[in-house]
Amino acid sequence: MTTATFGTNAVDWEERIQFDRLRTDRLAKLRRELATSDLGAVLAFDFSNIRYMSSTHIGTWAMDKLIRFSLLTRHSDPIVWDFGSAAKHHQLYNPWLQTTTAEADADPHAPHHGAVRPRAENGARAGISTLRGAFHPDAGIAEGVAKKIKRELEKFGLQNEPLGVDVIELPILMALQKEGIRVVDGQQVFLNARAVKTGDEIALLTQAASMVDAAYESLYEFLRPGVRENEAVGLVSKVLYDLGSEYVEGVNAISGERCSPHPHVFSDRLIRPGDPAFFDILHSYQGYRTCYYRTFAVGSASRAQHDAYKIARQYMDRAIALVRPGATTADIVKVWPTAQEFGFPDEEAAFALQYGHGVGLSIWEKPIFSRLVSLDHPEVLVEGMVFALETYWPSADGIGAARIEEEVVVTATGCQVITKFPAEDLLVAGQRYYSVGGPLSLVRDSQSHLNTAAGRGEAE
Repeated sequence: MTTATFGTNAVDWEERIQFDRLRTDRLAKLRRELATSDLGAVLAFDFSNIRYMSSTHIGTWAMDKLIRFSLLTRHSDPIVWDFGSAAKHHQLYNPWLQTTTAEADADPHAPHHGAVRPRAENGARAGISTLRGAFHPDAGIAEGVAKKIKRELEKFGLQNEPLGVDVIELPILMALQKEGIRVVDGQQVFLNARAVKTGDEIALLTQAASMVDAAYESLYEFLRPGVRENEAVGLVSKVLYDLGSEYVEGVNAISGERCSPHPHVFSDRLIRPGDPAFFDILHSYQGYRTCYYRTFAVGSASRAQHDAYKIARQYMDRAIALVRPGATTADIVKVWPTAQEFGFPDEEAAFALQYGHGVGLSIWEKPIFSRLVSLDHPEVLVEGMVFALETYWPSADGIGAARIEEEVVVTATGCQVITKFPAEDLLVAGQRYYSVGGPLSLVRDSQSHLNTAAGRGEAE
């Protein structure tokens, strides 16, 4: 297992990402998780689960539409019902959907060599769900989906076994139940399979993080009084797409008084001298995500802001020091402050401020680190897990806050951090100001009079 990064092109002179291995390993992990469950099959409507199962993708435009679905049974390889012509594209360019290692799924008359055999039916098929209810309810779309699934379960002798589903529209659920299919929660099968990453997954996650390193470099050079939060979002998005990002899921750009409480959305606010500004950059490279915060002071930092940063950093460093195989999520969250210590009535109200979450094909995977759940329901850390740890602290002056996030890979002896833009201390972005007496201090109040004894009302 390595967190080294390589070029993004395929070359003949160096081993980089092996996508055939990535596809095979992901499916094998999902198969093992299905085999240890009491389910006969799993049905996915979530795009990340479909991709993990079948290594198919039709673009991020359709991520929220629940229009495509895939099925994996105990006795077959994945079957994907996809949107219109996407199914034909898969038939042409996704040969792994045309082969199987399952005896019941194979074409008994086709010649073959070894364990991989041609399938009796292609795994890439046309099919569509209800378009989130946009189809007329009487059009029979939901019933059609249910009949497709029932046919496969009967074909493989699993019609009486529970069907695990990740997310589902109510008309589809009711149609499956009407066909006599027992539908149960299948999310844990997918999430457990995805919790520990393969070497290729770790390489993709590290590459995705390296692209955000570059975005922060450009952002640091760009930040100055007079730019807007939305301009920072545009800059970061361009850098990432130019570097080959598949999808910029979001850029949280938060500055000034908006930092506390954290609003979780950027605005068109104009950044001012002395503002704190923090950013969360979420994007996808080959499907693999980042969740990566950094905090800056623009022009200068107040003492309160610097103190807040040091506290957030201390909580982060204490957490990272505990990461190793065998440690638990409870061990980590115990070193973080309670909600009441930083101004919230309970852990639900403060949720996701002192936080950790798995990162993979989506940004909130297992394991989860939060005082809301982890003390009573701890999860054990395992080599190969990749997760993000996030800390937050409001500044004592009530104006700003500090937010830091690091992505870590659990190794045999501890962990490696793969988010490498500097964060051990608060960075000051923007032009350095000079007075007749020399450079202005980087630690100063944004209100100029408070930087003089007279302005503070103190005796000369």
